[in-house]
Amino acid sequence: MEGNKSYGNGSSWADQWDYSDRAAATSTANEKKRSSGGATAKCKQKVGDGLEKTKSVASTGMKKVKQGTSSGLQWIKDKYHKSTHKH
Repeated sequence: MEGNKSYGNGSSWADQWDYSDRAAATSTANEKKRSSGGATAKCKQKVGDGLEKTKSVASTGMKKVKQGTSSGLQWIKDKYHKSTHKH
């Protein structure tokens, strides 16, 4: 028995018994590919919007952390400075 031997018209043994409409199957597959392109673009847009929001929130959060850290360190310096000047 030989593997996928092509018969005269370029189809395999299994294809000669397949009576489905190949043109319809191919066009349906192509339509799915085309329609999914729009869905992919929408999904990418939503992800991009989400990343922009995340970036904005992270930036704001880091600014608050930096400001809080600066204030905390300044408070510690002031407390240390007051305690060393009393003597």
